[in-house]
Amino acid sequence: MNIREQSLKMHEKWKGKIEITPRVEVDTREKLSLAYTPGVAEPCLAIQADPEKSFTLTRRWNTVPVITDGTAVLGLGDIGPEAGMPVMEGKCALFKAFGDVDAYPLCIRSKDTEEIIKTIKLLAGSFGGINLEDISAPRCFEIETRLKQELDIPVFHDDQHGTAIVSAAALINALKLAKKEMSDIKVVINGAGAAGVAIAKFLLRFGVKDVIVCDSVGIICEGDERLNPAKKELSLITNRNHISGKLKDAMAGADVFIGVSAANCVSKDMVRSMADKPILFTCANPVPEISVEDAKEAGAFIHGTGSSQFPNQINNVLVFPGLFRGALDVRAKTVNYEMMMAASRGIAACVKDSELTRDYILPYAYDKRAHEAVAKAVAEAAIESGVAKIAKK
Repeated sequence: MNIREQSLKMHEKWKGKIEITPRVEVDTREKLSLAYTPGVAEPCLAIQADPEKSFTLTRRWNTVPVITDGTAVLGLGDIGPEAGMPVMEGKCALFKAFGDVDAYPLCIRSKDTEEIIKTIKLLAGSFGGINLEDISAPRCFEIETRLKQELDIPVFHDDQHGTAIVSAAALINALKLAKKEMSDIKVVINGAGAAGVAIAKFLLRFGVKDVIVCDSVGIICEGDERLNPAKKELSLITNRNHISGKLKDAMAGADVFIGVSAANCVSKDMVRSMADKPILFTCANPVPEISVEDAKEAGAFIHGTGSSQFPNQINNVLVFPGLFRGALDVRAKTVNYEMMMAASRGIAACVKDSELTRDYILPYAYDKRAHEAVAKAVAEAAIESGVAKIAKK
């Protein structure tokens, strides 16, 4: 039985990966009166007078929805909200296991941007933060931007920023081994959806000066009339040498390739055309842009994938549990770049310089030190950048 068949069998057995359990006992009249009527009226009135007390008198402070419309689920595409539920439940289980965050799946049966934004805004008073998941580009950009502007709790699209944060963490350590600097490298990103756009913007923040992004047509370049608004914006800050052509043209002389695109779109010759000690993060799932074997045969110095079957798994699970743990602990009003960059550095620092090898540039997803490091770094960055409502939990 392969992993897919086994997973289906186990899901039939589990009948769901999360459940709600009470934090209080209600097995006597007195306990019931305190937790529910008539005693519960008092905290209700206190929150009515000051809605901020919902963070101290209810579980709101530790509660996050994992929200999708089912349009970009893993590598499966637009499969619908109900079909996306197993992924959202799995995400919720990881939130609890690695960040002790209470997360619940919310699968919205709509593809209308305004309807989704309105739905989330109407529900936001029940949560301490909002995690957006598997919403297709370019709608995901507007949904996140609007919600960050209009809500006073953290809003985080994991497909964008979780991928960017863990990719940057991997790059920090890979460059140490390659003995290269962020400011000196050329990075090529294949895939201009949610993840690709976010990675490009994030690496520019980290000091990378030469970033080229490719979509299914070729290199994104300023002045290309076919580009949607998100890609047009990207064209103004990337590919400043105005290179045109296909992916193979972009990869010539590149130090780093990051793939968030499609299977088998990179050849061995394309890897051979890269700079000395090429670094490849091929994150397409379930089949990467080039196989591990072909990449190594072609001379890849470091190769990471999105799969747990190979070394250097580049996985968002290293990010979102700790990021929300830190943001919730200080009741952050948003997730800003300072917090995200701190998360990248926190993840990277979990692998000491003495431990770094070409097959070990990131901590393992189940390494609790990594999640604790992210939470601590994010909380401190929120406080230092002025978006925390409280100084500590």
